[in-house]
Amino acid sequence: MIRNTSLYFSVFCCSITTIFAQAQETRPNIIFIYSDDQGAWTLGVSGNPDAHTPNLDRLAREGAYQINSFATTPVCSPARTSIMTNRYASEYGILDFIAQPKHKLYNPRSVTFAEVLKSSGYTTGLIEKWHLGDWAESADKKYHPTNHGFDYFMGITDGGTSPDNPPLEKDGIVREFKGLTTDILTDDAISFVEKNQNEPFLLSLNYRAPHGKWLPVSPEDWEPYENMDPAIPNPNYPDLDTEKVKQRMQEYLASTTGIDRNVGKLLNRLDELNLSENTVIIFSSDHGYNMSHNGIEHQGNGVWITKNPPQSTENIPARQRPNLYDNPLKVPAMVRWPSKIKTGTIINQVISSLDWYPTIVAMARVNLPQEYVVCGKSLMPLLEGKSTANWDNDFYAEYSMIHYAQAYMRSYRTRGWKLVKDFLDPNRDELYHISLDSEENINMIYDSRAEVKEMITFLSKKITEQIRAINDPLLTQVKSE
Repeated sequence: MIRNTSLYFSVFCCSITTIFAQAQETRPNIIFIYSDDQGAWTLGVSGNPDAHTPNLDRLAREGAYQINSFATTPVCSPARTSIMTNRYASEYGILDFIAQPKHKLYNPRSVTFAEVLKSSGYTTGLIEKWHLGDWAESADKKYHPTNHGFDYFMGITDGGTSPDNPPLEKDGIVREFKGLTTDILTDDAISFVEKNQNEPFLLSLNYRAPHGKWLPVSPEDWEPYENMDPAIPNPNYPDLDTEKVKQRMQEYLASTTGIDRNVGKLLNRLDELNLSENTVIIFSSDHGYNMSHNGIEHQGNGVWITKNPPQSTENIPARQRPNLYDNPLKVPAMVRWPSKIKTGTIINQVISSLDWYPTIVAMARVNLPQEYVVCGKSLMPLLEGKSTANWDNDFYAEYSMIHYAQAYMRSYRTRGWKLVKDFLDPNRDELYHISLDSEENINMIYDSRAEVKEMITFLSKKITEQIRAINDPLLTQVKSE
């Protein structure tokens, strides 16, 4: 993360002069798959014995598996804004999920990675979830994905849809499709690949699963869980509704297995078309998920899954639990590129969803956009096994919850400690010694020891520096240091 405001451009952001086109080399196809609400803990390769994800596990084994990958924010629209634009969503005033029908896109100054690749000759496609602009309520199409770098779009026009028989837009017309949504999207993705196999293409395949609701799923996706008594996080959490958690865990994991099965279908088709060697496959999620972790479920806008939720407080209704825990921020992440990445590569460094943009541009061997500040760092040195001794493993996250409850949270995380500040209510501040308490069970914010107070001061300063550097709307609430 940045060390101070003056270093914002030199440390935290990539220079636009560091990546150059290399037209003499064959440029790879790039398929960027990211799911919706999928926690990093949902994979077999993550160590979860209940997760049935053979194809995603295979993808991790055949490429690079990143075990410390984080989203900048734990809710859909702002998380997707960061992925597409490489900027914090607060810079564009997108604080929480965008509620239909008043969708809005980020500032026109933004340049998506799809626009960069399209301008360099890539054919670009987006299948399924966008959630960054709504055009269904009017004839104004300025928010349509095809006006932001995508030649082709097929998917939903807002934030969510059903797991079966979904209304989807295709060829500019919204109509109902019959079948399971994840299957429908994969079939369309395969069709896109088949049509564009003779030229470099970028395909963003944004599954809406495992976003709720989770059922129905196919019988083969449900079969591993039908008779399972799933293990659950924090089983001894006070007043936890264990029966409800177990049922929801089965359904959630079954939805994830539906993604896995379809990723396998796509991988097999790439093999059949002889495209696998020169096709980059990236798999991640927009953000993670709580499933009884710390007594709550859902994402950053968490909900208590206890039998008797805590009493409401000012700004926070009884069932709501705004949070910046690691679980809704931490996402699965893996990259397979047979010609560049060694099989079995494990990456332990902390990476941010901001890093995908410069990485994808580097993979395509094109220039970053002129006069557009691109934040984050290219992951190519990590993926290629080069020396990364100076890699910055600090991480900054944000979430201003404005729907259901109100909380203006900012977080700074080092390898050892993590501070969460709520600028609307300092009584909700949290401090975790994550190197000793990775599950964030013990809030040390009121610990009176001098070394703990010093850590709070240090991390608070880091949060303030970041707020100033990106001109966060909370800037007016930050005291002068």
